[in-house]
Amino acid sequence: MQAVVIAAGESKRFWPFNKGIHKSQFKLLGKPLIYWTLKGLSENGITDVMIVVSKHSSMQDMLEKENDLKIHVSYAVQEEALGTGNAVWQAKDFVKESFILLWGNKVGSRMLIKQMLEKQKRDRADAVLVGMEVENLSEYGVFRMEGDKIIEIVENPEQGKEPSNIAFAGARILSADFFEYYEELENHHEADLVDATNVYLKNKKVSLLNADEKGLTLKYPWDLFGIMVSLFESQKPAISPTAKIGKNVVIDGPVYIGDHCEIGHGNVIRGPVNIEAGCKTGAFMEIKHSIVQEETTFHSGYIGDSIIGKNCRFGAGFVTGTLRLDKKLIHGLPKLGAIIGDNSAFGIHAGTMPGVIVGSNCKVGPATHVFESLEDGTTFYTK
Repeated sequence: MQAVVIAAGESKRFWPFNKGIHKSQFKLLGKPLIYWTLKGLSENGITDVMIVVSKHSSMQDMLEKENDLKIHVSYAVQEEALGTGNAVWQAKDFVKESFILLWGNKVGSRMLIKQMLEKQKRDRADAVLVGMEVENLSEYGVFRMEGDKIIEIVENPEQGKEPSNIAFAGARILSADFFEYYEELENHHEADLVDATNVYLKNKKVSLLNADEKGLTLKYPWDLFGIMVSLFESQKPAISPTAKIGKNVVIDGPVYIGDHCEIGHGNVIRGPVNIEAGCKTGAFMEIKHSIVQEETTFHSGYIGDSIIGKNCRFGAGFVTGTLRLDKKLIHGLPKLGAIIGDNSAFGIHAGTMPGVIVGSNCKVGPATHVFESLEDGTTFYTK
């Protein structure tokens, strides 16, 4: 069996971490997300893989540095962002047999692929589609069912008109002739992969695999929290031997601390926390349930339920708010701190309100509290 991994598209909803990289290149546990997807394929004996990337992608250069996976990777380029169906179409000359179609963020792919292969064999199915129960069905394709048979995928159904409570998680096994169904569509558009799949469903024996794994989807930055938990459950997080830990530091895992990090005296780290290489904290810093990318520096303060980009700078006393006073959900979560893009800097005693998104290359002045999201390159000071 072969595999096609989609790592193309503009990742617009993943702002502010969609600048210059695909969302599957975001790092957790010291590796890009797509590395963990490929690792899961390799562990299931699937070593012939094509990755579909966008024009000017840096994916190939990044993965060449992660050369411990014994797989053969080919690349196809989607020249224009014409939708997922068009991205899959780029692999038509590569696919010679049944293949697994995945997105690059499927970090739990080892167990997921194992279950998909077992389901196909057990049901003697031509194809397997993966479904999951989610709260907001309107953001997904949703299966219309007759008994245990998938009849149709309804894309982004209106609230109250959902055909079932099972959303399509995207991962699937397909036969090689799927490309014939795609090619024969009368109208090609951004969502035409759903159209081709619906025609395919009418002519093939297709099984549904209900999955309960976390981290199956990655649309928005806060989806990374579930992906981090999934990775911590499947991999063994660790503190790099090159990291330096100060005195009186309390670490409540699971925690990953990357190479050449410096954790200052009196810090409290409450997992799950992911801190990538080259990060530094000063004394009396607290980090709780957060993700921090490379080379970011904190002086002192509190970071909670937040995702911080690369090469950011935080002055003393920085604090993220994480819980609304009225206790209302924030992007579907009970608590959400700040989402901060690469290369942004904050002065002393600055802070952010719950759920604020700060773009890349922003500057926030001292004693300034950010109540609303800031676009890339914004300079924001309290007068």
